[in-house]
Amino acid sequence: MTSELFPSRRSLITGIAAVIAGSALLVFHVKAQSQPIKIAVFDFELADLSGGAGIAGDASADATQLNQAASEARQLLAQSGRYEIVDVSGADSAAAREHRLWDCGGCEAPIALKLGADQSFVAVVSRISRMEYVVRFQIRDARTGEPILARESGLRMGANYSWPRGATALVKTGLLNNP
Repeated sequence: MTSELFPSRRSLITGIAAVIAGSALLVFHVKAQSQPIKIAVFDFELADLSGGAGIAGDASADATQLNQAASEARQLLAQSGRYEIVDVSGADSAAAREHRLWDCGGCEAPIALKLGADQSFVAVVSRISRMEYVVRFQIRDARTGEPILARESGLRMGANYSWPRGATALVKTGLLNNP
């Protein structure tokens, strides 16, 4: 006769095995949760809606500021530990080469998947006037193409030199400060 305080050897071994298996599953679950999301952050793009589009301003200066904005966004995402940045330099797509991903209806998702990413990140700076702009970004699931998150800065003041600052603020407040 066995007492409930002293279980049989078989019950004890079964209990220990269950605890070990449960611990292993918990460790696996925590490890899976802590893996950073692979994200393809494409170059920031410009939608110039201003009256001087194409005739006023310096296109190379705009490109420099867009590149800086993208670089700072990538750096913030990588430093957060939540994301692993996937290199997008190998993106072979007309929309990517022409900087039209913001207007391609989600075509960036399969490009990101092909590059090995779980998610795509596309951002556009819309120039309203020479001194007003809006920054937008959208993150999509690379497998399904479904939008995960979209954010917009609202109207901001400043010439192209302020685009990186606007992009940084939007990434921080619209994504990183919202788990």
